[in-house]
Amino acid sequence: MKKLSLFVLTAIMALTACHNNPSDEPQKKGSSGKTLEMMIVADKNVYTGETKQLIDSLFGRPQVGLPVPESMFDIVNIPVSSYKSTEMFRNHRNILYFDVNPNNPDKVYKHIDEYAAPQVVFDFAAKDQASLREMLRKYEPFILDEVYKAEHRRVIKAFKGMENFKVNEAIRKQFGFGLMFSNEFAIAKQKEDFAWVRKEAKDFGMGVLIDVFSYTDQNVFNEQNILDRLDTIMKRHVPGSKDSSYAGIERRRTEQGEYLAPITFRQVDFNGSDYCIETRGCWRTFGDFMGGPFVTYTLLSPSKKKVIMLTGYVYCPRNKPWTKRDLLMQAESICWSLQF
Repeated sequence: MKKLSLFVLTAIMALTACHNNPSDEPQKKGSSGKTLEMMIVADKNVYTGETKQLIDSLFGRPQVGLPVPESMFDIVNIPVSSYKSTEMFRNHRNILYFDVNPNNPDKVYKHIDEYAAPQVVFDFAAKDQASLREMLRKYEPFILDEVYKAEHRRVIKAFKGMENFKVNEAIRKQFGFGLMFSNEFAIAKQKEDFAWVRKEAKDFGMGVLIDVFSYTDQNVFNEQNILDRLDTIMKRHVPGSKDSSYAGIERRRTEQGEYLAPITFRQVDFNGSDYCIETRGCWRTFGDFMGGPFVTYTLLSPSKKKVIMLTGYVYCPRNKPWTKRDLLMQAESICWSLQF
């Protein structure tokens, strides 16, 4: 997998240096806003034309791995004056603040939990619109990473407020690591090196599959091997609603050889693991008509002796009042709550 490019590493070093430490400050009030909502603080003369088009292309593009297109973020815009005068806006969860002034230094400042928690604010101090767009393109990977981290923290914080101690302790006892499940989840199946924890609601279902196996060599992180392992685990442990039906990865292809439902792989920095591959795509039920999105984290344990595969999935046949994107964020956040 490709490593982070030099400019992203530079961005991380530069931006991390200017964020405040949440642990050094008094307890903040909870942040506001909907899941995966991004607030653009900019006046109309800034949030227009090429700049608005760029923002839409970077943060409003379709989320990877969903069966029905949904934008990565719901983008809302408010003017600078409203942001400065209204506490509710300053407490929003994800904020991009655009200050365009000829005297500005063309820098970006990151603030973590500045007004509320969990929250991430990126303050762009640009000389002009062209400089602003250049910085947006340059720092986009880092912005996405930090915003997703804030979303994970928010879900984990909410789940901790209604923690399912019985389930969480059972997982910790079985595998030696912790995950944060709320009291809406229950264990559906437990085997020696496998567990399935799920939530079944009226309009949707979601859950996490936990698979732990011995590390042999780097080939376990091969894309084909990850998909084959997922298929095997799902077929063995996740039955469908009809006799002989079972879950598996959607790997059917078009006549041109492309996946009907795109599957993506990328290396990510995951909770203290030396190596982790994130996989996104869709699952389907063989012998039935169910399906939905999934995200899998295949990571090396700190001892380097085990591989942990965490798969969050969603089944949501209707997109109202829930969306597959938002539900998958919950399942994804459970995976990111991993503590060794």
